[in-house]
Parts: sequence; structure tokens; C-alpha cells
Amino acid sequence: MPLKTLFLNPPSFENFDGGAGSRWPATREIESYWYPVWLAYPAGMLEGARLLDAPPHYISAQQTVEIAKDYEFLVLFTSTPGFPGDIGLSQAIKAGNPKIKIAFVGPHVSVLPEKSLRDCPVIDFVARKEFDYAVVDFAKGKPLEEIPGISYLKDGTVVHNPDAPQIQDLDALPHVTDVYKRDLDVTRYNVPFLLNPYVSLYTTRGCPAQCTFCLWPQTLSGHPWRKRSTDDVAAEMSKVKQYWPEVKEFFFDDDTFNIQKARTIELCTKLKPLGLTWSCTSRVTTDYETLKAMKEAGCRLLIVGYESGDQQILKNIKKGATVERARQFTKDCHKLGLVVHGDFIMGLPGETRETINTTIKFAKELDVETIQVSVAHAYPGTELYDYAVKNGFIVGDNKMVDEGGHQLAHIEYPGLAADEILSAVHRFYDEYYFRPKAVFRILRKAAFDSNDRRRLYREAKTFLKLRRARNKLVKRHSDEAAAELAKA
Repeated sequence: MPLKTLFLNPPSFENFDGGAGSRWPATREIESYWYPVWLAYPAGMLEGARLLDAPPHYISAQQTVEIAKDYEFLVLFTSTPGFPGDIGLSQAIKAGNPKIKIAFVGPHVSVLPEKSLRDCPVIDFVARKEFDYAVVDFAKGKPLEEIPGISYLKDGTVVHNPDAPQIQDLDALPHVTDVYKRDLDVTRYNVPFLLNPYVSLYTTRGCPAQCTFCLWPQTLSGHPWRKRSTDDVAAEMSKVKQYWPEVKEFFFDDDTFNIQKARTIELCTKLKPLGLTWSCTSRVTTDYETLKAMKEAGCRLLIVGYESGDQQILKNIKKGATVERARQFTKDCHKLGLVVHGDFIMGLPGETRETINTTIKFAKELDVETIQVSVAHAYPGTELYDYAVKNGFIVGDNKMVDEGGHQLAHIEYPGLAADEILSAVHRFYDEYYFRPKAVFRILRKAAFDSNDRRRLYREAKTFLKLRRARNKLVKRHSDEAAAELAKA
């Protein structure tokens, strides 16, 4: 029997959407949670294992410590914002269960393995990048020195084993939805722009795009694009339809689901007979024919990373797309009746007051159904991080999140302070959603569905509370800066 293993997406900040499922770990403006897909793969390979996703199930740190007493091996998916708290949690787990072995996984420890091991001595090893087989091999008894892709301390010296090869045969991995069925309550997961309840999974790994800010391709999944067979995906989707007849939407959370036209159309022909409602990620380079095939196969919504309305910024971040192409793509989606959720980022290299205004104007011109506006975060291991450090653009304390896990701006540029970037996020939301057209869309949606009405009320209340707190923070920083200036 392998070691009895607990795969943990840890409790951290209240309502924290951590690294195990989120490319942008933070407590959202509106409470939301992605599935811990990465942890589900190895959790499906080991008899007696459990996947514990603490945040959406409201499992506290103390409850987690108690649960861990019944296990021999802990695999904890950490993140840069959550790492300090995860150190404390793992120490408490070790104190409560001294014999337990502990491995940390995720982008943060992949990029900073030695620092992570020295910062948290209770860690037995970290698994770098794709960790599926590394943690399974350890649980089955393989010695540390024989496991590729891990780092560990030996007599005070850090040992870095050679990198593990990237996994090529994705069909050989378990179906994550089998693990969800066993260990998770799907009604606990909510993303504001997706139908509720929803279930998410991957059909590919890796992303060939070179976006400088994007976390996973640079630190975890890699750039080489690998795909499951369309038959394997269709078989899993047929099964989940039986597992959860109450689920209203399935989400393909690939880095870029439809990056290869032929494969996308082939998969759509196999999804169409299932009669499912599904959504996915998309780049603006997707053509009309592909979008049409997706719509006919049951696709409802696309998450699209527009990032900025300024062409030079898109070039700076190596987005591989143009503003004009984004306009045409959005027109195609509107024509086909595909809903678009647009992602934008404030504070990318080249950002100025003028480019912020340009992006807000661009977003209003696109007029997609919903938007998410984030502040640029330079995660260790990304090209954006190297650029920001080299040029001295990281603010002094380098805090990515506040005490509640909400995003803070930690990059600033000459003539554009971090607080101004954070303020721009809420100005963006205000200018976008307080337009008559956007207000009408929201009211129309609420009028026809009482569940949506309750959900929208709850989400609006949460968002406005955070907005007030952030405005107070920015004002306090402004007052402090004015006071310092007066002293000088």
C-alpha cells in the first residue's frame, strides 16, 4: 500500500482562491473558486488518497490540522501570496503529526526551491513544475534521490534532482472528475460569470504563447502544447453528464482551449451529440469558422484575455495579438451569440494615465457581457518579474495582497504610482458597469431568474464593500505621502 496521502489546497485568507486552481491567486472582488485540477490528477492515482480543497468547503486551519493527523504524506499546493501562511500551517500539521512527510508543489516552490526549503524546514521535498508522478512515486516508496524533478535538503545542502520530462501522454492520467465525485462538493464552487453550479477540467496542458506576465506556462505547465485525445475528452464529458445532472455548465480551463483549429473542430463534433452547455478560454486570434463550430457544439461563453487596449503594451508583453484583431474577434462572437467575459490588466509595462484611459475606452467599445480587471502581478519566475526587478519597478514592501488576500499593486512606473494603478481598477469597473447599456443587461438578467437576482445582490454587496476598503487604503497612502512631503 502507498503512503496514505492528503492532497491539500490549503486554507489561507478568508475566501482565498489559491494556487491549486487559479492562475492569479487572490481573494476575488466577488467570492469565487476554481477547481484544484492540478492536485486531482495524482489524487486519482493513489489508493486511499483524499483531495481536500479547504477554501470553498470552509475548512479552517485547525480543522485541516486535525484531518492531517490521519495521513502519512501531505502534498500542499502553495502560491506566492499564500506561502507565508502555508509555512505556519505545515508547521502546525507537523506538530500534530510528527511522522507525516510533507511536499510542497506549485509555481512558487518550482521557481524558488532552495529558498522555500530553507524558509520552511518541515518540508521534506518540493516537486518542481509538473508534479503528478513525482509525488506518486514518493508515496509508493521510491527514494528521494531516484525521483526526477524534486529538490530536498540533505545534511544541510540542497539537492536538485534532474528535471522530470514533461508528461506527453495525457490520456494516461486519471479523469479529474472521478476525484471530484469522490472528494468534492461541486455546489461549493462559484465563478460569477459562469452558470452555477459548474465543473471545470483541462483538455490540454501548456501554452505556446509567450505572454510575459502569465504564470503557469513559465513556471508549471510549460510552453509546449500537449493534448488529450478528443475521444478521451468526449468519454469524460459523457460520464460527467451522468455524475451531475444538476450542473448547468462545464468549463474547459485550458491555458488556451482553442489554439489549434483542427483539433477544436474535431472535439466539437464529439461534444455536440452530448447536448452539454460548456465554456472555455480563448485567444482573440480564433477565427469565425472555429467559433461557429464551438457555438453549434454547445459553447456558451469565452474567457478572453484582452489585457490592454494599447497596441504598444500588447507588444511589450508579447501578447501575439493586435487591438484590431480583438475588435474583429469580438464582433464575430456577438454575431454568433457567444457570450464574452473579458480580462484586462492595469499596470503592465508601458502603462501611463493615457493608456489606462485608452483601455477603458476600448473595453466600452467592445461591450462584452462581463469583465474582470486585475492589477499586474510580477510573480517570481515570469519575464515580467525579471523586467520589474531589473528596472526597479517593484514597490518597497513587494506586497501582492492585503491582509484579506485581495490584490495590491506592487509595480509602479515613473509618473504612475502603484496606488494610482490600484485606483484605476475601480474607476475601470465604475465606468464600465455604470453605463445605461451595462445596467440594462444586469437588470434584464435579474428580472427573469430569482436565483440570479439573489446571486447578483450578494455579489454586488461584496464588491462594494471591497471597493470602499480599497478607496480608504489609497486615501491613507495619499495622506501619508502628503504628510511626508510637508515635513520635507
